[in-house]
Amino acid sequence: MTEGNPLALPEDHLFGPDNLPYGVFTTEEEPDLRRIGVRYGDSVLDAGAAAEAFGSPHAELLRAALLNPLMAAGRDVWRAVRAELRGWLTEDAHRETVVQYLHPLTDVTMHLPFEVADYVDFYASEHHATNVGRIFRPDGDALTPNWKHLPIGYHGRAGTVVVSGTPVVRPQGQRRPKGEEQPSFGPSARLDIEAEVGFVVGSPSTPARPVAQADFREHVFGVCLLNDWSARDIQAWEYVPLGPFLGKSFATSVSAWVTPVDALDEARVAAPERTHALLPYLDDTGGSQEPGGFDLRISVALNGEKLSEPPFSAMYWTAAQQLAHMTVNGASLRTGDLFASGTVSGPEPDQLGCLLELTVGKGPFLQDGDEVTLTAWAPGPDGSRIGLGEVSGKVHPAS
Repeated sequence: MTEGNPLALPEDHLFGPDNLPYGVFTTEEEPDLRRIGVRYGDSVLDAGAAAEAFGSPHAELLRAALLNPLMAAGRDVWRAVRAELRGWLTEDAHRETVVQYLHPLTDVTMHLPFEVADYVDFYASEHHATNVGRIFRPDGDALTPNWKHLPIGYHGRAGTVVVSGTPVVRPQGQRRPKGEEQPSFGPSARLDIEAEVGFVVGSPSTPARPVAQADFREHVFGVCLLNDWSARDIQAWEYVPLGPFLGKSFATSVSAWVTPVDALDEARVAAPERTHALLPYLDDTGGSQEPGGFDLRISVALNGEKLSEPPFSAMYWTAAQQLAHMTVNGASLRTGDLFASGTVSGPEPDQLGCLLELTVGKGPFLQDGDEVTLTAWAPGPDGSRIGLGEVSGKVHPAS
């Protein structure tokens, strides 16, 4: 950044004019006034105040305390607002005005950027599902018979989705340690992470009308990093026959920044080759279909030390397929719905997205005081890189 000019960024900055993610912030002077912010470099633009100053027709949407009204406005508005923001931040004629509404990132407090309506978590990495299957079912098939025919998922708890930086209190619950005949109750001894990518729904859909893969951009507003904290001992005891419940519902951390889908155009890639024929609503092999995958390079760090680098491009099921599957029965989308990819893992030992895989189920798992941070970037225009907002959380003792 040029000294004294927060609008002048180095070309390799992860949060340049081709990114412009949205968040919600407060300042020390007005801690009760939540405002929509747009990250630019190491600054946050007060989007609502800037919109009013420039006479934008979208000022009311950008003056909201959450992203939900903007997300509900639809793709045409999303594109128009994004074009306005880019103009205000990059055109010399607007410089004197826009700098008045920039806040240093270090001077603001970030909040959960949208009200979560429903939360669904998928299980879309073949590498992760295979590794976990071998751990949990060493004498059986690693993948269940349905895995390559549909995106498996479960309906999670929207009320415990929290913003990056929120402490994660070690959950308590039932678990049956290996070799014990009866369950016991207490703090989880096998607390884990899951490095994931979340997709945030903007435009709702009509009940009983499935959403096609081709309509992904019409409904999905943006992308964020997500950590699906998991109590493996509680999960292992409870998950048969209905799946995850208390082992997952205590906390799900998301980034404070939501990156618009349109910022990731250069990161679109084809999904891995499929080994099973898919039913028509999940088939993405048509020539006119845009690539369904995203080339996101994720990094997982524990207490500042890098653990792994899971590649999102290796995910077997795409976000568009997940969207199509979770609405194919007639379930409708609501503004603020959040659906997550499931743990991102690649084929290599240094590309695994959870401690369960990294330690082959043996541990060690997370200790009190441990802090986990996920970061990521994606290819952008002309060789640039698009940064995703980090998501971090520190483990606190059971209450």
